[in-house]
Amino acid sequence: MHVNGTDLNVEQTGQGQPVLMLHGLGSNIAALAPERERLGRQFRVVAIDSRGHGRSARPAAYTLQDHINDVLGVMDALGLERADVIGSSMGSYIAQGVAASAPDRVRRLVLITPKASGQTSSVARFLAEHADAVRGLTPSQVQAYVANGIFAPETPQTVRDALAARTAEHAAAGLTLTPEQDLAAQRALEGFDFRPVLPRVTAPTLVISGRHDPLNPVRDGEEVARLIPNARLEVLEHAGHLPSLEEPDRLWTLVEAFLNG
Repeated sequence: MHVNGTDLNVEQTGQGQPVLMLHGLGSNIAALAPERERLGRQFRVVAIDSRGHGRSARPAAYTLQDHINDVLGVMDALGLERADVIGSSMGSYIAQGVAASAPDRVRRLVLITPKASGQTSSVARFLAEHADAVRGLTPSQVQAYVANGIFAPETPQTVRDALAARTAEHAAAGLTLTPEQDLAAQRALEGFDFRPVLPRVTAPTLVISGRHDPLNPVRDGEEVARLIPNARLEVLEHAGHLPSLEEPDRLWTLVEAFLNG
């Protein structure tokens, strides 16, 4: 779809109440395939490759506001006056912006591993904190270091290996960002702060944090849930930053029950 001045890859699954799914930094909607299939049994799932990601156009520079405008533009193009919105990590920042700037457009809001503000991307902060460990590594080695470090300590090796295999598949399919594209994606997340506007959100909101998340820890989820008027927080005790891989059944059982109200 050509929306907001750029080409966006948008895929739909299922029928019924529309549910928008927004992925995390450096990811894409191919990574959401299991969740899209599961939710597609009950809902009309609309998944968007954010600009700079996946099969969408990859401009040299863009902003978080561009991401927000893209979501609203897709809704307009599809004739969706109102939808449920699910965002994970970066997708949760976009979802907050949508729900705060256009509260009448969001029926229910799900924020997975969110934070309400950031001077840098959470990945950039993580790498700065582990600068000695990643010094001299290639971009792919840095990516592997981050991927391994954001799991809960008890996450089994099979889950870690599954992420590595998926990453390799996406690289072979041309879905991996170049270092320059990754930098543009991270710069789009610099210096945002939704804390003053989160009280404007009117949608019932489910906030989900991983107990062992080193990127957006539980305190960030607590802050988001405190600032949104009708929000509740669920903490997944055996998850880090990727609960969709670490505690998928618990995560999506919570989400489905919430969406069904």
